[in-house]
Amino acid sequence: MHPWLHFKTITRHKLLVMKYCFRIGLYKQGLLHDLSKYSPTEFLVGCKYYQGTRSPNNAEREDIGVSTSWLHHKGRNKHHFEYWMDYSNVTHRNDPVEMPYNYVVEMFCDRVAASKIYNGSLYKETDPIDYFNAKHGQRTIHPKTSDEIEKLLKMLASEGEDATFAYIREQMKKFRIEKKKHIKLKRSLRNY
Repeated sequence: MHPWLHFKTITRHKLLVMKYCFRIGLYKQGLLHDLSKYSPTEFLVGCKYYQGTRSPNNAEREDIGVSTSWLHHKGRNKHHFEYWMDYSNVTHRNDPVEMPYNYVVEMFCDRVAASKIYNGSLYKETDPIDYFNAKHGQRTIHPKTSDEIEKLLKMLASEGEDATFAYIREQMKKFRIEKKKHIKLKRSLRNY
């Protein structure tokens, strides 16, 4: 068991994601990011399977065939595309639904921070897109969500952090305007 090392790793990750979220105006999401990792269900597994160079969830899967920590985590954190699955009355199965843009952005921040934490001084701005591409055929994600996160990760790899975060800030302005319009429309429809 490595409780102190695991605590330091998840806290460094959380603080880095928070820094990135604050950089683009997602203050509440930055503060709340990954709080479930401190719950006993996730924290104790992380301590037991801690390695420092990859997610303890993978080691738990290898050991017992499933990651109880991941099942708990993905059901409570909207920045994971796995959270965005719902039963479809059309297909009669669980299908991916499109993530709201603010959670796609938090997912981007999460991917970059995880790559930096796990790769340490060997980190390259291509690491997040390389990881995304390596898992390409292994995920069930809404096509629009997949396209959006891939676009941001490719932009990071080719244009760097500053340009990517500047682009995201502009996109978030548009997202907030659209969200306000949608809320006004819902309110006006309720009054009829």
